[in-house]
Amino acid sequence: MDLFGDLPEPDSIKQPALTPGSAKPPGSSITSESSSNSIGEKRKSQDEAQEDQQLQAKIAKNEHASDLPSHADAAQLNFHYNLKGYVADRQGEREDMQDAHVLMDDFLKHVPEVHKSITRLALYAVFDGHGGVRASRFASQHLHNNLRDRFPKGDVKQVEKEIKKIFIEAFKKTDEDFLKEAARNKPSWKDGTTAVVVLAVNDTLYIANLGDSKAVLCRYKEAEDKFVGMSLTVDHSPSVYEERMRIQKAGGNVREGRVLGVLEVSRSIGDGPYKRHGVTCVPDIKRCQLTDNDKYLMIACDGLWKSYAVDESIKFANKILEDPNVAATGRKSAEDIKFETTCSKLASSAVLRLSGDNVTVVLVAISKR
Repeated sequence: MDLFGDLPEPDSIKQPALTPGSAKPPGSSITSESSSNSIGEKRKSQDEAQEDQQLQAKIAKNEHASDLPSHADAAQLNFHYNLKGYVADRQGEREDMQDAHVLMDDFLKHVPEVHKSITRLALYAVFDGHGGVRASRFASQHLHNNLRDRFPKGDVKQVEKEIKKIFIEAFKKTDEDFLKEAARNKPSWKDGTTAVVVLAVNDTLYIANLGDSKAVLCRYKEAEDKFVGMSLTVDHSPSVYEERMRIQKAGGNVREGRVLGVLEVSRSIGDGPYKRHGVTCVPDIKRCQLTDNDKYLMIACDGLWKSYAVDESIKFANKILEDPNVAATGRKSAEDIKFETTCSKLASSAVLRLSGDNVTVVLVAISKR
């Protein structure tokens, strides 16, 4: 499994062709400077580079700590985009709400002994339970802690080297602990859950997923002169050749697109009875570098995708986000209101389109600092 094999490099950021008097694409900060396609490379303005040099000079001279920027102040040196998460969920036609989610704009404060080169950590996740609520709730309470406990102590380069390992270990630990808890109960729990976890390290997104929930990045494409949805995840259906082969080699089978004719996904946390039939908790893991052309990240369970295609969901969201008539009220900014409204309307619309499932929609606003 190639860590980054399925995700294209970000396009160079170029000034789109604009007619006189026209505006830049809403929500984007597009400059005439091109960005390197080398993922992980820092993009600094001349002033930021000078500040960095001054900081390093002070460190080299061992000047008093009060003259150095704090951990928070140093953030301007290492990331260039703010992230803020929003969520809405609907029970829909189901008897109970089996989805769960995690929004942690400041995951950094929960991770001890982080290297000074890492000045922003954020984490967003959606878990779509099936067979009950216990697996999704358990994963939402424990998976990010398992990531925290394994987070590398080295610099950004070390994180990049180890990120695949720590994600896999965290998913396996979560799955193992849940299955132990499930087995202790009589009758044993049969619950399972999909998972999409997005971890932001400075300006790099690492995406791990199991099952059929999706993460989509809204990015402006110069060649098409519009915002498009870039899929950051791969669905794990038993009908996919590689998935079906793994299931069959383990002694299972796929009937009517389901494992043993029952389970609709080929990877999950929980689902104890299906683990010996080839259902795995090992996620696909990808990486994506944020650019000036990025507007927001959308993470949602299949309750949304049963009703909306990716491009249709992006068009629906952008229509609301680009409404010029929304104004700030009280303590909420216009942007907060727009993103909250978009989450709510997307979730409600999916239910009205007879999704027949729980619906959870997370939007993560991306803005240049």
